[in-house]
Amino acid sequence: MSLRIGVLGAARIAPTALVKPAASHPSVSVDAVAARSPDRAQAFATRHRVPRVHASYEALLADPDIDAVYNPLPNGLHGRWTRAALEAGKHVLCEKPFTANAAEAREIAQLAHASGRVVMEAFHYRYHPLALRVEDIVASGELGTLQRVETALCFPLPVFSDIRYDYELAGGATMDAGCYAVHMARVFGGETPAVVSASAKLRDRFVDRAMTAELRYPSGHTGRIECSMWSSSLLKISAKVIGSRGSLTVLNPVMPQAFHRLSVRAGGARRTEKFPRRASYAYQLDAFAAAVLHGEPVKTPAADAVETMTVIDEIYRAAGLPPREPS
Repeated sequence: MSLRIGVLGAARIAPTALVKPAASHPSVSVDAVAARSPDRAQAFATRHRVPRVHASYEALLADPDIDAVYNPLPNGLHGRWTRAALEAGKHVLCEKPFTANAAEAREIAQLAHASGRVVMEAFHYRYHPLALRVEDIVASGELGTLQRVETALCFPLPVFSDIRYDYELAGGATMDAGCYAVHMARVFGGETPAVVSASAKLRDRFVDRAMTAELRYPSGHTGRIECSMWSSSLLKISAKVIGSRGSLTVLNPVMPQAFHRLSVRAGGARRTEKFPRRASYAYQLDAFAAAVLHGEPVKTPAADAVETMTVIDEIYRAAGLPPREPS
């Protein structure tokens, strides 16, 4: 059994997120690419040894020799082309954030359920042993009753012409960096929180370059997310979980293959734990292939994306900004 994947767009993330891990996966191949620019598509195919180039996204979706598509298009286009892929009978690995807003996420989740196809949001960190271990520690009760969860993803992107600052393409710091912080807050907090308050630093009238938000979980513990693409917090990738009997701190839970540190304080002792340097994207592709080929469940299905997008929409509203719209 094999999984033949086509790529929608020659995005910069595609080689790292898909092409490289597929090259060492025994059951996965990247067999086609399409882009708005034929020259870019051909250059991508040549550089990464992709055998077929299609003249349009529609032509790739109509290819009977493609089983699934990888969708790394701009945020505002995720929903449109995931919908089209499902209508064409393809499985979908869609980059985060899953859609432009929660309403679109619910629509796509319903289509995914009805289609019987695998639709998986590409929160690659979620499949790495580090994230699984953090989740296990929290669930084990070692830290006691949860009191506070804080997550952050900040990085510098001072190129303001970048599409990630484009409102028409569903851009903004909370969509790009913040979706990780929100997702980690949900996973490590054990529940989907409500948004108590939010404060944005703006690039322009509708686009946030940085955001902070205070959260409250149904069980009573509180949380905070911080994200930015341009702020005084130039680089911050972390998660902290505080309980009544202990706490844990993670440095770089998003890309642990680059570096990471998990520190746990509980029972009067402190320890650190280390994890494999295998790429989180490789674990993600393992999960996607297992779901398509063997029917195994995934940790980031479309229904999970609805929860994340709901929190993101609430953050924007709490900050006095409109949720994003599909392009």
